[in-house]
Amino acid sequence: MKKNLLFILLTVLFSLFVQAENYPYRSDVLWVTVPNHADWVYKTGEKATVEVQFYKYGIPQDGVTVNYELGDDMMPADTRGSVVLKNGRAVITMGTMKQPGFRDCRMTAVVGNKTYKHHVKVGFSPEKIRPYTQLPADFEEFWESNKMEAAKFPLKYTKKRVEKYCTDKVDCYLVKLQLNTQGQAVYGYLFYPKNAKKGSCPVVLCPPGAGIKTIKEPLRHKYYAEQGCIRFEIEIHGLNPEMTAEEFKEISTAFNGRENGYLNNSLDNRDNYYMKRVYLACVRCIDLITSLPEWDGRNVIVQGGSQGGALSLITAGLDSRVTACVANHPALSDMAGYMAGRAGGYPHFFRVPGMDTPDKLKTMAYYDVVNFARRIKVPTYITWGYNDDVCPPTTSYAVFNVLDCPKEALITPINEHWTSEDTEYGHWVWILKHLK
Repeated sequence: MKKNLLFILLTVLFSLFVQAENYPYRSDVLWVTVPNHADWVYKTGEKATVEVQFYKYGIPQDGVTVNYELGDDMMPADTRGSVVLKNGRAVITMGTMKQPGFRDCRMTAVVGNKTYKHHVKVGFSPEKIRPYTQLPADFEEFWESNKMEAAKFPLKYTKKRVEKYCTDKVDCYLVKLQLNTQGQAVYGYLFYPKNAKKGSCPVVLCPPGAGIKTIKEPLRHKYYAEQGCIRFEIEIHGLNPEMTAEEFKEISTAFNGRENGYLNNSLDNRDNYYMKRVYLACVRCIDLITSLPEWDGRNVIVQGGSQGGALSLITAGLDSRVTACVANHPALSDMAGYMAGRAGGYPHFFRVPGMDTPDKLKTMAYYDVVNFARRIKVPTYITWGYNDDVCPPTTSYAVFNVLDCPKEALITPINEHWTSEDTEYGHWVWILKHLK
């Protein structure tokens, strides 16, 4: 598997350079960072160096001073220094780590009275990273009882055709799915292949990234439906995605303005925490898509990125009907990792003083991705980048390393919190290979 990961990694890096993906859009400058290990990975105790290159208008900048600071992933700097570029290049010694993890080199350069920033992370025995978060003794009991309670509410939803997202190959419907007697709901766009036949379609649930916002570019993954799959793109707050951007902004400002927003709502109580309804809503979405007459009766896939990656893994751990899982840089992963003096997962609760109370830490464990990942038994594919400061690589490895199922990873070191269109399409290709 390690050789396969390295091959994929090198292929992606080559593709990035060929397509100039790393060149900032309409920027005069380009940073290039080249660790002395091609895969950006070292064993604990090994020393890492990185060659830094800086170009303006494509011309190597000579004599420019690059100031840098070194620190562990998402941790404060422990070392500072500077190097002077010669023909646009210099080498920075990043040192080593005694424990598995990541080091981050954060750089700044001033050229023409303007400051430019960049950073690069390298890993030390990351395959040995284990989560700080422990499995509560009654974790399974807690979630099974809540699933049973949620299942008592009958499956109720409305379905309305959305012409602006229909094509000659795809039909789209706006669905409002009721969750409980309190009138809470989630919305989603349900995409069908045109003229889909009964019992012919795999189904894919796509939960959203974090935030209070509309469903972004619903047709960006239209190739799923074009190639015979039913795809359900959802939101999690019960807000109609047909609202205007201004309306969403008002709601987000009103209810999500503080640090971490809804993700901090009732975190001190596992039974009242905001995300409880969200996790159970994902299971109810599986109820919906497996009730469709066009479902093939076999394939149920979950796929998403960031918060959506977390919810995909969570749903795969909660619902045995899921047959495959794809996740990009999952959020909500080893969130309490900061208690061990290392990076924890988004939403980085510990940026806010007072978040390390016993009650909050207890609740986090019931909602942390790593504890759902321990339950996953179906094929799972995860992608992440090393330079990600939203969902740091330490936490993605914490998830991947606890998976006890057929698993694959696409590691794209240079990536921050993004995936390319090619990587996104690659998820669909992987799913096709794992259909039953």
